[in-house]
Amino acid sequence: MIADAELHGHAAANLAQADALIFGRVTYEMMEAAWRPVAGSQAWPDWTAGWMVPFARTIDAARKYVVSDSLPQVDWNAELLRGDGLEGAVRHLKQQPGRGLLAGGVTLPLALAEHGLIDEYEFIVHPRVAGRGPTLLAGLSTCVDLTLLGRREFASGAVALRFAPRR
Repeated sequence: MIADAELHGHAAANLAQADALIFGRVTYEMMEAAWRPVAGSQAWPDWTAGWMVPFARTIDAARKYVVSDSLPQVDWNAELLRGDGLEGAVRHLKQQPGRGLLAGGVTLPLALAEHGLIDEYEFIVHPRVAGRGPTLLAGLSTCVDLTLLGRREFASGAVALRFAPRR
């Protein structure tokens, strides 16, 4: 992907619109390692560019739910959701008043899509062919027809496409 100030700003705005984030174990651990302030301080790692700080602050402050059967505990404003009760737990969270939830990762969105728990998808297409890496929603058991809600083009050439499932 192309990580620049404009895309980080877009991601921070998306995070700020959600009441909480839902991650699988791998995504949670990756995000925590990258975006949690240095232990015992409010400082960011040395590699953090100034334009990354708004995203870092937003994700650090966000409430998080982590779907995992292998993690014994989580912190960083997080609560564990055990995988065997994922559908019920997410349905319960979605019934709470508020602005909604934002899910990230590769494996978790597949599980949520299988249960019809995704109300909106955003795909960011980057002008880069990687030729390797995980395939989003690989193995989905049925097609999900989508309606385009909007698109945004970035100076980098990336395009964000928002869709809702047709019901």
